Amino acid sequence: MRRVAFLLLALAAETASAQWIIASPDSRAAAGETFELVVVAPPGETPPEELALRMKVDIAELVVRVRAAGPAAGTRRAYTGTMPLAASGQVTLQLVDRPSNVLVVLTARRDAMQSLITPGMEREPPLSENDPMYIVAGTRGGNTARFQLSFKYRLFDASSGFGQDRPWLSGLYFGYTQNALWDLSSDSKSFRDTNYRPQLFWRWQRTDDRAWLDGARLGIEHESNGSQSNLSRSIDVLFLRPEWRWQLRNGHNAEFTPKVYGYLEKDENPDIPQYRGHVDWRARYDAAGEWAATGVLRLGTAGKGSLLLDLSKRVRDLRFGPVGGYVHIQFFAGYGEDIVDYNLRRRSQLRFGFAIVP
Repeated sequence: MRRVAFLLLALAAETASAQWIIASPDSRAAAGETFELVVVAPPGETPPEELALRMKVDIAELVVRVRAAGPAAGTRRAYTGTMPLAASGQVTLQLVDRPSNVLVVLTARRDAMQSLITPGMEREPPLSENDPMYIVAGTRGGNTARFQLSFKYRLFDASSGFGQDRPWLSGLYFGYTQNALWDLSSDSKSFRDTNYRPQLFWRWQRTDDRAWLDGARLGIEHESNGSQSNLSRSIDVLFLRPEWRWQLRNGHNAEFTPKVYGYLEKDENPDIPQYRGHVDWRARYDAAGEWAATGVLRLGTAGKGSLLLDLSKRVRDLRFGPVGGYVHIQFFAGYGEDIVDYNLRRRSQLRFGFAIVP
C-alpha cells in the first residue's frame, strides 16, 4: 500500500507545474516525538539536505526544520523532524520557501490519558479562542457595526492537581461570548443591544476510529442583554453540540457542528422558540487557513428563523506571532439579529470588516 501511495505521489509531482509535494506515510504524529515526511521536488530539482516547514496549530504558527533521512532518490527524499510539544490535534504543514501543497497531520500525545481527554488538550493553553472574533460595519437601514469577542478557559490542568487525579476534569471549560450591535447613525453613537453569553461545558474529542463522531460539547448557557423593564431579555439553555469533521484535499477541511438545546428559563420571552427553534444548524469550510466560510441557520417552531453567513479571507502571511489577520464579510437575514429583537425582522444586512479569529 505504501509503494502504491509513493507511485501516486510521484505521478502527482510529474503533473504538477513547479509544485513541491509533501506527504506523510501515515498522516499521524506525536507531540515531542520524531515524525517523517516524504518530499517530491519538481522535475529537474533535487531536494536539499534541510527544509523549513510552516506549521499551523489553531491560530498559532511555528516554523519547524526537518533534515534529510538519507540520499535523494531522483526527485524524492525522506525527511525527519521533531514535532513541537505545543502541537496537537489537526496540524497543517507547508514548505516555507517553496510552493507546495498543504499537509494535515493528526498529532496526539501517546499515553493512557488519551482515552478521557482531547488529543493535545493537555498542551492547549488555559485561555484560548472559542467562537469567531471580528468587527464589521454596513449601511443597510442606517450605519451599523457589529462586533464579537469570545474565549474559553480550561478550568483544570491535566498535568497537576484535580486534573491529574481525575483526567476527565481537564475537559471542563468556562466559555464567554459577547456580541454587540452599534448604531453609528444615532447622535450619541449608542449600542442598540449587547448580548452576553457565559457558558459552562464539558468538551470531548475522539482519539481513535471507533467513535461515530469526532467530538462533542455538553453544557449550560445563559444569554441576556443586561437591560431592564420591557427591554430586558434572557434565556437559559442546556445544550449538546456534536461535531463531525472531514479532511479534504490540499489541507482543506469541512465540519458540521449543530448545537441542540432545550430552554430551562425563558420567562421574559416565552415565545422565543417560535423564532429560534431548538437547533443552530452550523456548517463550516476551511481552505487550509487561507479562507473560511461559516453558515448558521435557525428554524423556529412557527416557521420563522434566520440565516447568518460569514466569509473570512486571509490578508497576510504572519511570521512574527500567533495571530493572523482576515478580511471578514458577514450577511444576516431573518428574525432576531440581537436578542432584544428576537421577534422582529429587520432589513437583511451585509457588513464588511476585519477578523482575528475567523
